[in-house]
Amino acid sequence: MTMSVAYLDCFSGISGNMVLGALLDAGLDLGHLREGLAQLNVSGYEVRAESVLKRGLRGTHVNVEVEHHGPERHLHHIEEIITGSSLPRRVQQRSLAIFQRLAEAEAKVHDAPVDHVHFHEVGALDAIVDIVGAVIGFDLLGVERVYASPVRLGRGTVRCAHGVIPVPAPATAELLKGVPTYGRDVDAELVTPTGAAILTTLAEGYGSAPPMTVEQIGYGAGTRDLAHPNLLRISVGQASDEMAGLDYERDLATVVETNIDDMNPEFYEHVVERLFDVGALDVFMTPITMKQSRPAVQLSVLVPDDRLPAVVDVLMTETTTIGVRFGTMKRWKLARRQETVTTAYGRVGVKVAHRGNSVLNVAPEARDCRRLADQHGVPMKTVYAEAESAARKRFWGKAEEAANPEPVRE
Repeated sequence: MTMSVAYLDCFSGISGNMVLGALLDAGLDLGHLREGLAQLNVSGYEVRAESVLKRGLRGTHVNVEVEHHGPERHLHHIEEIITGSSLPRRVQQRSLAIFQRLAEAEAKVHDAPVDHVHFHEVGALDAIVDIVGAVIGFDLLGVERVYASPVRLGRGTVRCAHGVIPVPAPATAELLKGVPTYGRDVDAELVTPTGAAILTTLAEGYGSAPPMTVEQIGYGAGTRDLAHPNLLRISVGQASDEMAGLDYERDLATVVETNIDDMNPEFYEHVVERLFDVGALDVFMTPITMKQSRPAVQLSVLVPDDRLPAVVDVLMTETTTIGVRFGTMKRWKLARRQETVTTAYGRVGVKVAHRGNSVLNVAPEARDCRRLADQHGVPMKTVYAEAESAARKRFWGKAEEAANPEPVRE
C-alpha cells in the first residue's frame, strides 16, 4: 500500500502564488490547471507562469493577471462560485474549507460575524484563483496528504484595504496559531493570509519531512527579491510503508528532560508558561525519587527541532537544573483542527480530532468555557456540556469537514 504525500518547506514563508508556482515546478501541467480553473465559470483573468532566478536558484513564478477588480465579496459569494462549478466534490470541499478559515480569522480580528466579513484582497479574483488552483494542483498530482516545515515570518508593516497594518497581518497571525513559526529578521511580508489559509487547512503536521521517497521537487517563487532566495519548496513522493500502513498522522519530535530536586515549587507555573511561549508542544511533570531518597520532579518538554535551543535556554536560565538530556521520538497521532461552535452562552473553541474521515473526539476549550461561565453566572460544566453537544452534532461522522485539519498544540 502506497500513499502520495507532499512536504512544503516554508523557509521563505508562503503565499498563494508561491504554492501554485511550486506545484507547477514539481510537474503540474499548466494547461490542466487552466482547464480545472475554467470550471469555476468566472472570467477576466489569465494565469501566467515563468521561470525566474531568486538569488541564483531557479523557480517558477505565477502571476494571475486580472482585467479589472470585481466587487468586495462575502463568504456566501465565494461559496456560490465554488459550489456552482463543475469541479470534483473533494476539490470544492477543500476550497470552501480554506475560505471558511479565512472568514473566521477575519471575523475574529475585526470583531464581526463571519457572514458580514468583507474579504477585500482575499475575496478578489486572483485570490480565488490562487486558493482553488492550489487545491486543484494537489488533486491533479494525486497528493493525499500534505505536511510542512515550521514557517518563516517577516516583520514590519504592509498596506491593505484597512490601512497600514503590522506584519504578519492580523488575519495571518490568527491563522497561524498553533503552527510553529520562526524568524522575524526580514523586513517583508513573507506569509500572506491566502498562503496561511491554504497551509493551515491542508497541512496535517509540521516539523521535519515525513518518512517518504521523494519523486518530484518544485520551487515556487515569490514576487519580491530579498536577501535570501524567496522560494517555497515542495517535495512530492511516496510515503514509507510505515506511514502508509495506518491512517494516522506521523511525525518526529524532540523530548527534552531534566530532573530537579532543589527548586521552589512556586517557580514551576512560570517555567511552564515560558516553555510554551518559546514553542513547546507539551510540558509535563512526573514525581520521582532521586539519590538519597530525595523527592524530585522530572520535567519533560515535547518540542519541534527548530525550537530546541530556545527550550534548553529556558530550562537552563529559569530552573535550577545544570543539564538536560534529549532524544528524538516518533509520534503517531490523530489529525486535529481548531473549530468554533455557538452556544447559548457565546462562541466556544473546540478541538476536533479525526482519523481519516472519522471524527473520534471533540474537546471544548476549557478557558472559553470558564470565561463564559463567569460572564453568565452558570457552572462551567454547563457551558462545557453544551459546547460538546454542539460540536458532536456539527462534526461527528462528517467526512467532508474531517478531511481538512488544522493542527493544534498538544
